[in-house]
Amino acid sequence: MSLLNTPFDPAREAALVTGAGNGIGRAIAQALVGEGVRTVFADIREDMVRAAIAASPRPELAVPWVGDLAQREACDALLAAARSAVGQVTHFVHSAAPARREADHVFAVSDETWRQMHAVNLDAGFHLSRELARQLIAAGAPGSFLLLTSLHAGTPRNLPHYSTAKAAMAMLVKELAKSFGRFNIRVNALVPGAIAAGGFVADPALAKHIPLGRLGRSEDLAPMALAVLSNRISAYVTGAAIVVDGGLSLTNWFEPPTFEDI
Repeated sequence: MSLLNTPFDPAREAALVTGAGNGIGRAIAQALVGEGVRTVFADIREDMVRAAIAASPRPELAVPWVGDLAQREACDALLAAARSAVGQVTHFVHSAAPARREADHVFAVSDETWRQMHAVNLDAGFHLSRELARQLIAAGAPGSFLLLTSLHAGTPRNLPHYSTAKAAMAMLVKELAKSFGRFNIRVNALVPGAIAAGGFVADPALAKHIPLGRLGRSEDLAPMALAVLSNRISAYVTGAAIVVDGGLSLTNWFEPPTFEDI
């Protein structure tokens, strides 16, 4: 039997995905239920959560949850709801993030917008990861966590609230991986490039800066996410940042060479 045919053990594993109502989070949550994994779809809008579940390959394995993860009480409510619905959460994906507006540059971003971005990305990511790890450690069970960061964790984006939140998450992944590793809980980052999803509307002209010649789609992230989440495929991978960007980070915005003599 091929190892890749059975990346998960649905009898013992269950997942929680934040930001599962749209974009990358939705694609990953749908892929997890497609592999037979009971999965909590968490997001801030009920209509989007319901639509994401309805479009899933196995909606009977999906559990909806709606709330604002900028609020600590909502994070605790999500943990309780997940435990009640699917039992021990072994796989956690943190993809939730407020919408980004290009107008929110360094001189325009409000205190509330700054707070919300950090609260949902960083604060919720840390709190949920730590509490889920406590449960796994108490049960003596392995786990796998995946936090969505960004290429702009290392390069400016003209959106300081977004870039700084993602940069902090990139270091959080390393801190958690180092602390949780002794308990067989792996923590990794998935680093998307220009993905036309989740409220991000990219100029099609951006494709000329991408070696693979096109903008990314949410579905481009899901197979890699599942591979990294799988304790069978990626058992020795932790603290890593897996870049899925079509090569965008290689270009540094310069035009590619012409290669006229090929």
